[in-house]
This record gives sequence, C-alpha cells and structure tokens, in this order.
Amino acid sequence: MVPVKETRHPAPEEMALVRVMAALSDPIRIGLVRLLADGRERGWGELRAPVAKSTLSHHLRVLRDAGITRTRQEGTRCYVTLRRTDVETRFPGLLAAVLKAAAVDDVGSQVGLAAES
Repeated sequence: MVPVKETRHPAPEEMALVRVMAALSDPIRIGLVRLLADGRERGWGELRAPVAKSTLSHHLRVLRDAGITRTRQEGTRCYVTLRRTDVETRFPGLLAAVLKAAAVDDVGSQVGLAAES
C-alpha cells in the first residue's frame, strides 16, 4: 500500500498577512473562495475554471499554503473546504470584506461547479 503524503495546513497563528493577501490577489483564487464560502466541502473534480487542471491545482495549493483552505485526501480523491473560522480568528473581517468586494466587482465569477450529470 502506498502511504498518503500528509498535507500541511498552517495553524491560524502561523498565517502571514502578506501570504494571505498574495493568495487573494488572483481572480481565479477569489472565485474559488467565493465558491467555497457556502461552507460545503468540494471535490477537486467538481471545480471548474477557465485554466488547465494543473493551473487549477496550483491555485488550490496557493490557497492551502496560505491557510485559506483545507485539503483532505480520501484515496485518490481530494476535497477542499474554506477555513473561514481560522481566517476570521487570525484576520477578523477580512474574508467578509473580500467576498463583498468580489461580489460587487464580479471578480471570480468564471469559477464554478461541474454540471451535474
């Protein structure tokens, strides 16, 4: 059996403002955060963006490494959730402000879910 590589997620006190702001500086990543803001865990295969799968994987890794999302692997599948409580603990009001501004400016709307069959 092949061991699963443990994914590291920074604790709230380890989250750096510069890293979080850099992660939130891309429209695709903002779209992913908007999508995950409903609190539901999403499989990577459900996520759709106008980029290559490898680029989408990069965006998800940037969000995870900044502490904005949590990735969970189950077998060969990966799932992602927004770490709203942890981000709010470290940077009160930041996510709410970003989500509100993104909705007003329609940033990240090109990110969505795969059509259900």
